[in-house]
Amino acid sequence: MSKQRNITDEELVEILQLLLHQYGYDFCNYTTASLKRRILHFMDAMRINNVYDLKYSLTDHKDFFTQFLQTVTVNTTDMFRDPTFYKTIREKILPELATYPVIKIWHAGCATGEEVFSLSILLYEAQLLKRCLIYATDVNAVNLERASKGFVPLDNLKEYIHNYHESGGKNDFSSYYTARYDYLQINKELLTNIVFSHHNLVSDGVFNEFQLILCRNVLIYFNSHLQNKVVTLLYDSLSLLGYLGLGTKESLLFTDLKSKFDCVYPTQNIFKRR
Repeated sequence: MSKQRNITDEELVEILQLLLHQYGYDFCNYTTASLKRRILHFMDAMRINNVYDLKYSLTDHKDFFTQFLQTVTVNTTDMFRDPTFYKTIREKILPELATYPVIKIWHAGCATGEEVFSLSILLYEAQLLKRCLIYATDVNAVNLERASKGFVPLDNLKEYIHNYHESGGKNDFSSYYTARYDYLQINKELLTNIVFSHHNLVSDGVFNEFQLILCRNVLIYFNSHLQNKVVTLLYDSLSLLGYLGLGTKESLLFTDLKSKFDCVYPTQNIFKRR
């Protein structure tokens, strides 16, 4: 049997309804083209030839669903991704956060944790980490498990060192990790104030009030309806004059809440709640 090269809209609806009713994961408002592409990539990797077989495996095998979720959800992340963003956080945002006795930060959609570790390093160097509480959340339990252990692949170490220094880092980057066989292990002192927790931006609600929220390169996978819903959640989770950092290709311009924010650092897509 030949591989399926396309998924019809009707087939996609069937898959999404199965995921919603059996596992409680709602992907109905993700962008259709991206979702189809990811599902087809998963089917190719698992040598599944048609949607019928995919639905059968999803229905009868929980471990199979875990593998599916690992592919379909967004997992792309790097240490100090977009260094100028972190440079702005370091130089402009942290001095303001330093005025709070307790600093609460939410990294929504943290994937495997590399960007959370980067933020922790910034806070450590600013001598703020000890009075910070960082919530790092994701919909993917496998990602959270790896992130909680502080594991980072060794492959891109040179890029991470470069990004760290481009972000304004002055220290020896190797002082923040221990090198293992094929991965780095982030120092425990950088993980102490991070709470890794499951949170679904699609279905879960507000759980705290934060001075800084990072939700980078997540909204681009949602349609306009879901973007509005998630931005409302982020707005309601921010303290007055709190900061929101988005990815380089994301914007609040076409959301219903654009008037609720000031774009204080446009190049880095950092917004401030009015």
